[in-house]
Amino acid sequence: MREAEMRRLLAANLLCALAIVLAAVLPGLLLDGFSVLGTHLTWLCVCSVCVATLNIVLHLVFRPNQSPKRRSFAHKISRFLKSCIYFFMSCILFHAIIVLYGAPLIELVTETFLFAVLLSTFTTLQCLCLLGPNIQAWIRVFSKNGATSIWESSLQITSMCSVLGAWFGAFPIPLDWDRPWQVWPISCSLGATFGYMAGLIIAPLWIHWNRKQLTYKSR
Repeated sequence: MREAEMRRLLAANLLCALAIVLAAVLPGLLLDGFSVLGTHLTWLCVCSVCVATLNIVLHLVFRPNQSPKRRSFAHKISRFLKSCIYFFMSCILFHAIIVLYGAPLIELVTETFLFAVLLSTFTTLQCLCLLGPNIQAWIRVFSKNGATSIWESSLQITSMCSVLGAWFGAFPIPLDWDRPWQVWPISCSLGATFGYMAGLIIAPLWIHWNRKQLTYKSR
């Protein structure tokens, strides 16, 4: 395992974590009355856009899974359009799963969908950037011992931490504490965000500690 690749992964993950911090702080300096809790829908949009933009830029800069084959312009356009469709389908799927887990079906549709967009940004967008619109590669990566690079291992950890964070974030909602952050979907989206940030930090540390046991093979 090359140390240079580890440093690139660590730098990319720290930049993504920094983007979330800036998404919570900078809009408050530019927009009157902005706060993560008070204008949560605005924050969901800002956070999703910031994380998505940075992930795409980092992918273009670092090119962790660059193919040796040269692709035609038509192939790149087709790949981009497929990725957009997959991302939108992911948002719809997450929305449906969230509703099945107890979110309001008719009321607060906008809140639920924007939360689904945030989850898709933390999970599906990373898959699209790293693996492209290739469902078989996604299944391989998230199967046991399916990762073939440190980037794919990091993808596994951050995606699972994001989903688990969102799930744990739902626990306080039914409690009668009457706190402002218990309003749907604030606690879940904050849980997903903290889970994603935890995954960004845990992934390089876990890979570093287990580097002797990790033997990636090309597939």
